[in-house]
Amino acid sequence: MRDRLCETERVAARFLTLADVAEVLNISAAQAYALVRSGELPAIKVGGRGQWRVESEQLEAYIQRMYAETRAFVSSHPLGRGDTEPGLDDASG
Repeated sequence: MRDRLCETERVAARFLTLADVAEVLNISAAQAYALVRSGELPAIKVGGRGQWRVESEQLEAYIQRMYAETRAFVSSHPLGRGDTEPGLDDASG
């Protein structure tokens, strides 16, 4: 019985709903949907109602791509003396 439960847990953890993706990335469900629809985050539609599912490996690959893109951006746009990041010194931010 325990072996079946572990197998079920592994299968269940393979795919995430858009709500799960939104929670992991700390974004709205609409933003997660936009990532999928734009093709930035690969996903599949399953079931009769066409529910979106994102494979956990695809989400991790997306996160790693975003880290790489951010590193590249930061490298090519260094902050100079007196420069501040937008919103960091703005109390209304």
